[in-house]
Amino acid sequence: MSKVALFAGSFDPFTKGHLQILKKALAVFDEVVVAIMTNDSKHYLLNTDEKIQVVKEAVASLAGVRVIARPATLTTDLARQVGAQFLVRGLRNSADLEYETGIAQMNQTLAPEIQTVFLLADQDNSFVSSSMIKEVLVFGGDVSAFLTPTAIEILSRKLKD
Repeated sequence: MSKVALFAGSFDPFTKGHLQILKKALAVFDEVVVAIMTNDSKHYLLNTDEKIQVVKEAVASLAGVRVIARPATLTTDLARQVGAQFLVRGLRNSADLEYETGIAQMNQTLAPEIQTVFLLADQDNSFVSSSMIKEVLVFGGDVSAFLTPTAIEILSRKLKD
């Protein structure tokens, strides 16, 4: 039986930090499904089609990755739909650990057969957030260390509008 993991997030945008976590997951799992989902507490800059474009470009050279969008779906329900036995979550710092632990406990209650796996961000991405990147970009800063060219181009265009 192959090991399938679901890496779900709002990915607004999908950063090189997200890509780093995905690559770590691919070292552990046979397939990783990257799912673009919705967090109702966030305001998004990119629409779903733009997010899919950014993620697909970023993962184009990786085997074992599938990209889907399910904006209005419970993560555990989606994991069952795609046959995932694991949920992958990236951690940058202790604040992420605290936040993600609560989510993992809820997911464990909803779907005891699905395990959450935490993967640590490398030090060079431990301070990066999507909102921080967008703010730097608004003020003309160089974000090429954190985003793919496609993500930069789409975000730049959106921020000018």
